[in-house]
Amino acid sequence: MSHVLIHDPTLRDGHHAVRHQLDAAQLRAYAAAADAARIPVVEVGHGNGLGASSLQVGRARLSDDEMLSVVREALTHSRMCVFMLPGWGRAADLDRAIAHGADLVRIGTHCTESDLAERHLGHLAERGAEAHGVLLMSHMAGPGELAEQCARLVGFGASGVGIMDSSGHFLPPDVTARIAAIREAVDVPVMFHGHNNLGMAVANSVAAVEAGADIIDGCARGFGAGAGNTQLEVVVPVLERLGHTTDVDLYRLLDAADLAERELMRTQPVIDSVGVVSGLSGVFSGFKSHVLDVSRREGVDPRDVFFELGRRQAVAGQEDLIVDVAEALGQAARQEQHA
Repeated sequence: MSHVLIHDPTLRDGHHAVRHQLDAAQLRAYAAAADAARIPVVEVGHGNGLGASSLQVGRARLSDDEMLSVVREALTHSRMCVFMLPGWGRAADLDRAIAHGADLVRIGTHCTESDLAERHLGHLAERGAEAHGVLLMSHMAGPGELAEQCARLVGFGASGVGIMDSSGHFLPPDVTARIAAIREAVDVPVMFHGHNNLGMAVANSVAAVEAGADIIDGCARGFGAGAGNTQLEVVVPVLERLGHTTDVDLYRLLDAADLAERELMRTQPVIDSVGVVSGLSGVFSGFKSHVLDVSRREGVDPRDVFFELGRRQAVAGQEDLIVDVAEALGQAARQEQHA
């Protein structure tokens, strides 16, 4: 069996679930708990990454600088990671993150657009920073395409690559095929990041490890966008029971999860009806709050909005499309009523 590196984006992906409003005390408390549990990597930031705080996707309570400073001070064992999407973040944001002590940077792109990461990965390489490339919405590309994109990321300087099941759409065979193809194409660590819209996040993470993944993402209590992420305090003991090692302290991990439920979240993520539809339609889980708000305003069924967004192959960063779709559905319904 293998050693699996656990990566915890609770303080980044979890921000989606609370509209990016975590405060300094919450960040500090969870970071300290994760550090005590010997979680190897703790990721922090706005849900959409460095530079993303905005009216379009939500303004964070704290600036990037404040978040990084607070978490850096709380970590003595764990490494600190940041995430950035080209177009939201800039090279200057990366430089500030490095100055704040970020140990690892993840550059994310849409699953077929790895070329957008080339400049930023090169920038990080020039500064001697460890950088990984990750592909979002990975259900929208097949195994061969994802393997090719990951190989390009390595060529651009990524020292690790991986895929995010951003909409919680995958079933285990989908993950197995994709991770196996990527594993064959690259000789760097491979990562999988799951969402739980169809209740498959832990099973998909296990499938990823069995197919050759080295890094698994998980959030305390699944705290994350939509129906939530892979539940960290579940996936770690499951992997250990299967014979893999993580070096995470189980009791301290459970303590961190209890703290997260108590201090970070209003309610624990659940697989509700909208979450299921988001997964089935293959739409980014982080759209949930926006879809619900706009659907309520326009008087339309949010499930219809999700399926239409799926038909249009909407991706993260296209939040404006939610308004277009809801308005079009509302207008069509009114015309039908008056016909």
